[in-house]
Amino acid sequence: QVQLVESGGGLVQAGGSLRLSCLASGRTFSTYVMGWFRQAPGKEREFVAYVSWHGRNTYYADSVKGRFTISRDNTKNTVYLQMNSLGPEDTAVYYCAAGSTMTWDRKRYGYWGQGTQVTVSS
Repeated sequence: QVQLVESGGGLVQAGGSLRLSCLASGRTFSTYVMGWFRQAPGKEREFVAYVSWHGRNTYYADSVKGRFTISRDNTKNTVYLQMNSLGPEDTAVYYCAAGSTMTWDRKRYGYWGQGTQVTVSS
């Protein structure tokens, strides 16, 4: 079992950057695929990116490709989401999640953090 805590959200102007972090508890962090998802008001939670167990494989939603970078540090039990060139459309609550499969399907992730709010002003 793993517990996840996100941090790093906030208010930023369009064109700006933010770096989200997700700290995992437990000694099995390196055995999980880690994903980031987001949920805007009135919308379903959507996939943003995932990173493989060792960090060598990543995958992004088309909407963030080229702007966001996911990475992980297994020595720190932490996964990151570097977000650049932010726009108002990126405003959402961002969640990290842990699973056993490299997938964009949120139903395949069994552990979730509480989320961190990202607001991008125009």
